[in-house]
Amino acid sequence: METFLIKALQLILSLSILVLVHEFGHFLFARLFKVRVEKFYLFFDPWFALFRFKPKNSDTEYGVGWLPLGGYCKISGMIDESMDKEQMAQPPQPWEFRSKPAGQRLLIMVGGVLFNFLLAIFIYSMVLFTWGDTYLPLRNVTAGMEFSQTFREIGFRNGDILLRADDEPLERLDEHCLREVVGARTVTVLRDGQETAIAIPADAMQRLLRNKDGFANYRYPAVIDKVVAETAQQAGLREGDRITAVDTVASIAFSDLREQLYADRGREATLRIVRADGSTAQLTVPIDSAGHIGVQMRSPMALYETTTRTYNLFTAFPAGVALGWNTLTGYVGDMKYVFTREGASSIGGFGTIGNIFPAAWDARTFWMLTAFLSVILAFMNILPIPALDGGHIMFLLYEVVTRRKPSDKFLEYAQIVGMVLLFGLLLYANGNDVLRFFFRS
Repeated sequence: METFLIKALQLILSLSILVLVHEFGHFLFARLFKVRVEKFYLFFDPWFALFRFKPKNSDTEYGVGWLPLGGYCKISGMIDESMDKEQMAQPPQPWEFRSKPAGQRLLIMVGGVLFNFLLAIFIYSMVLFTWGDTYLPLRNVTAGMEFSQTFREIGFRNGDILLRADDEPLERLDEHCLREVVGARTVTVLRDGQETAIAIPADAMQRLLRNKDGFANYRYPAVIDKVVAETAQQAGLREGDRITAVDTVASIAFSDLREQLYADRGREATLRIVRADGSTAQLTVPIDSAGHIGVQMRSPMALYETTTRTYNLFTAFPAGVALGWNTLTGYVGDMKYVFTREGASSIGGFGTIGNIFPAAWDARTFWMLTAFLSVILAFMNILPIPALDGGHIMFLLYEVVTRRKPSDKFLEYAQIVGMVLLFGLLLYANGNDVLRFFFRS
């Protein structure tokens, strides 16, 4: 329950920041062009609001709704989700959205998307400035990688060191690496000291989405970082011990150890140990019912040599722009998989989004995920779907090009169709989350 709350609070905080910035983009351009904004709300407020405030001599009511599914900026004279037909039936007023030139209306609608993308660039820049960029180069992982069943069937073997996708060097294990691998004709790995080429099938990503077993993880030795249980201390385990075998079964990597300990859970086992000074020992250690022996293991980042890039204010912003742009183009490229059966089944709702946040607070991770979600929100909102900003932009571009404005009745119907589509997508995505939860359980 605690893990759920931590993730849920991070999700709500992140989405609140993104919604406020998005709606402020609309608000700022509306006020710049002297368009009246009637409401500016975080969350939705059907029937009642948790908080509302209207400053003296202001046309705008500010508030916080009770339904945490987004927010809105109600602009006078605009056909939006409020479906205020009574206002639209009145003669246009000078302060209304519909009375402004098409170019101004276009900027008002683009404002939310623009501010979300600028926010992502700003966050990426500040993260790089504050923490730098520390990563583990693939060439430094001397034990290679551990691949999912999907990629082992393609031809990879545990212990392979990733070198190149076609002629593109593979530097680190991240989304870009996965995209390069599945999009390549061949991937070159170092296997037993020899370079080996692996042919990548055209449907590699579809297989990954269908099997849902991931790509790869680092392969690393089982070295104790901290002894946390009294039973482990009494057994003689120490910080820096490397566990090489459980009974007579060799544990070359941590994953081997984890698998064997789980198989032997609930009994005692003899561990073969290599001490930090190079000496060896055999210790009898109790294994609990979950397959744990009461120790914490060192992470790959602590066992292999990492690379750190540092940034000042002058270098952080260009790097932040590049990171934001690469994130956007990568996500846009991934969208083609949504229209496959495997991709559609992988769509998730709030549960899926919430699960990407860590179970414990980590400021750098939170801000990186918030920047990533800001890029996604910007892209999703620019899609030419009625009821989204992109739908309004599409009709405005039509007006600019043809010099003919769609009728209010047409825009009303388009808004209804768009809202039905979005509501259906919301139900489908969150329904997938529910099905995955019960299927997993």
